[in-house]
Amino acid sequence: MVKRSLLFFFVVTTNISVSAQRIDYTKYVNTFIGSDGTGHTFPGPCLPFGLVQPGPDNRDKGWDYTSGYQYKDSIILGFSQTRANGTGISEFGDVLLQPFTENHNSNFGITYIKASEKSYPGYYTVTLSNNIKVELSCTERVAFHQYTYPSNEAKLLVDLQHGLRFLTDSLVLESDVKIENNKTISGYCHTKNWVERKYFFVIEFNQPFLSTIQLTKQAKENAPRYILNFGLKNKILQTKIALSTVSVSGAKLNLQKELPGWNFSTTIEHAKNIWNTYLGRIEIEAPQKQMQIFYTCMYRLFIQPSNIADVDGKYRAADDSLRVAENKEYYSTLSLWDTYRAAHPLYTIIAPEKVNGFIRTLIAHSKSAGFLPIWSAWGKDNYCMIGNHAIPVIIDAYNKGFKGFNMDEALKEMIKTTSVNHFNSNWKLLNQYGYYPFDSLDNESISRTLEHGVDDYCLATLAKKMGIHETADTYFKRALYYQNIYDSSTKQMRGKDSHGKWRNPFNALMATSPMNNPGDYTEANAWQYFWTPAQYDVEGMMQLLGGKKKFTAQLDSFFTIKTPNPNKYLGQEAMIGQYAHGNEPSHHIAYLYAYSETPKKGQKYIHQIINDFYNNTPEGMIGNDDCGQMSAWYILSTLGFYQLNPAKDEFVLGAPQVKKAIIHFSNGKQFRIDAEKLSTQNIYANESFLNNRKLETPFITYQEIMNGGKLYTKMSTQ
Repeated sequence: MVKRSLLFFFVVTTNISVSAQRIDYTKYVNTFIGSDGTGHTFPGPCLPFGLVQPGPDNRDKGWDYTSGYQYKDSIILGFSQTRANGTGISEFGDVLLQPFTENHNSNFGITYIKASEKSYPGYYTVTLSNNIKVELSCTERVAFHQYTYPSNEAKLLVDLQHGLRFLTDSLVLESDVKIENNKTISGYCHTKNWVERKYFFVIEFNQPFLSTIQLTKQAKENAPRYILNFGLKNKILQTKIALSTVSVSGAKLNLQKELPGWNFSTTIEHAKNIWNTYLGRIEIEAPQKQMQIFYTCMYRLFIQPSNIADVDGKYRAADDSLRVAENKEYYSTLSLWDTYRAAHPLYTIIAPEKVNGFIRTLIAHSKSAGFLPIWSAWGKDNYCMIGNHAIPVIIDAYNKGFKGFNMDEALKEMIKTTSVNHFNSNWKLLNQYGYYPFDSLDNESISRTLEHGVDDYCLATLAKKMGIHETADTYFKRALYYQNIYDSSTKQMRGKDSHGKWRNPFNALMATSPMNNPGDYTEANAWQYFWTPAQYDVEGMMQLLGGKKKFTAQLDSFFTIKTPNPNKYLGQEAMIGQYAHGNEPSHHIAYLYAYSETPKKGQKYIHQIINDFYNNTPEGMIGNDDCGQMSAWYILSTLGFYQLNPAKDEFVLGAPQVKKAIIHFSNGKQFRIDAEKLSTQNIYANESFLNNRKLETPFITYQEIMNGGKLYTKMSTQ
């Protein structure tokens, strides 16, 4: 029964060509890339867009441990069931389990044998120093653990107070946990950390526990911790943990439908098959190292957004109401400030079947919360970051022909979001001055003004296309507010107060952040935020600077002026001059050279970024992966194109970084990319041909990609 249901799921989710399926792409994924340092990734198993991500937690707090894991750490506190990929703030870490014997310390942290730690998509294993072998796998909503003990006397910690924390010690506000029988524990926890949320769970064991001990609650603890004692038959204990945002019955239904049996190896194989259907959507020809980096980036891209709806489509909305999602899809872990730039444009190419569900989620969230999501986790907004970047994600889908959502409703929610004050957005103040005065806000006045411009331009473009000209005119005007904060004396976007006076003193190289050093910029400095309007108004930026020559000179200065002692906590890492690849405001800037007097300089920097800042090692991602954005940049740049303007369905050509790549589409079509004479020296695109037609401009449209065909590029040394 289990095998039949898993086989059916595999068949219906296959969306790539038969030839691509034959390759095991999971062997190229190194789940430890980015798990050491600031990448903040994790090695545990998960499924594409799944709810659960079981894995080891080394610590439960600290900026280095936002995923719960750091490769070099020697202690494992236990194995929790949820986390986020590459974020800068901790969340989740629900339902921690830790197998142990009689020997343990007071907090149950155990050292482990590093050489035993192995992982690939859908599977993770490690042997603890107490000789217990831990193996993890999962379906979308159910984590599956298998522990092999040194004897049949086994103990297990079930910690419901645990969580990955950020600036809090209490975490759990309330809980209701029930030991249903000697094989089942269920309940819910109401937590408050990055977001305030409720999660519901059921834990099932394949063998009965003989006794339970509830540990004494410490100060500020509002959830139980249990020690379960088992007398095993074959030294192996299996447990399944199903989660739900809705109810315990929802968690039980998820368990029943997704993982009714106890075949651990079948679950691993199922996960591997599913991952191959996604990873095989792009086929590349490259050296082993590059293959590992590329397919690990593909893997990271597909981890999120997470579908938090139960198998019956029920989900808990932003206003805590229970609703039913269309097509049983409601997505969260939406880091939109990051992902609107490259991840979402890439989803439209290689995961188009998910895009309508993404957009319906954004609209539904706005209806329940009052405005479009900014950064959602478990369906709740944490209001982290700035701007309202659900807007460019919606516009991008609309421009590319996606029709599985109500565009009139979307427009209504976008206008409401950009006209009624809410968190991080004060439209009355913005419209009064034509910018955010730094003496009227607590921080980020320049970054907020500039980020709003991106959204406003997208909304204006949509309104114009829909024939709503008065709305279009209003938002086109607001999209030009960046001109009000341009200081010609410093050639920067500079803080201005409510009296029209520039901020003094002013240091264009000093990065600021509301978390570390309140100022006018968001995890960046003036140089890095200067280029934000160029995402949609390159011509306007050229005019501001005095023409193409000065535009080129400004880019050259940007990539050569260095910062003394750059602060990685403020996004100042993976740097080339002022370009900081470790954070998202810089991600589009190398592609601006396509509009300059020296377009090939951008290709040089793209090549440098790919080779210097990505590696197939645990420290091989410099900067938070930020829910797949860093990975998406690498994938697109390796293929040789990048979407600069979120309101325009075209991609700027860079230079392919592989000799051959094939994008496979579900309709049997494919888009092939060939780079002639590609080598370590031949890094520049000399000429490009689309279906044998020479391209006179460095652009290719979304539809040209999706129609299938061939992009052929002649490479050169200059």
